[in-house]
Amino acid sequence: MARLVTFIIMLIFWVLLSGMFDAFHLTLGVVSCLLVSLASHDFMFYGRPGKAWGKNMLGLFLYLPWLFYQIFLASIEIAYIVLHPRMLEIMDPRLVRFRTSLKTNLSRFTFAQSITLTPGTITVNMADNEFTVYALTKKAADSLPGEMEARVASALEGEK
Repeated sequence: MARLVTFIIMLIFWVLLSGMFDAFHLTLGVVSCLLVSLASHDFMFYGRPGKAWGKNMLGLFLYLPWLFYQIFLASIEIAYIVLHPRMLEIMDPRLVRFRTSLKTNLSRFTFAQSITLTPGTITVNMADNEFTVYALTKKAADSLPGEMEARVASALEGEK
């Protein structure tokens, strides 16, 4: 089942991104997606017993709009800082260390990548449950782990 779902997802992306609908390119896409899905299906569905992966994918798709909104807001804030005449007074860079309550590797990985995708923060290190994050401002540092961790837990671990 995981191979089939991986194949379908990859084929959809192939068709959407290639824009080529002739027999040669579609055949090439089907063969390529088939080979890659046979070799790498376990990357997408690592450790997913039974139907849990479907729930995780749904949770992830519900989480992504919120993440994109946070990325947009952080981008506006960083643009303001960069364009401000007293930029150096506004910036207050720091390293923040904290422990996460996330239980699965997928949740911790998603959380780390979400932090890094948000402008003004970068996940520097992730060892088991301990994160080290570079934050450009005090506001960004104070928001960690915060709502993002709770939303990742809700989306991928089914916790509120």
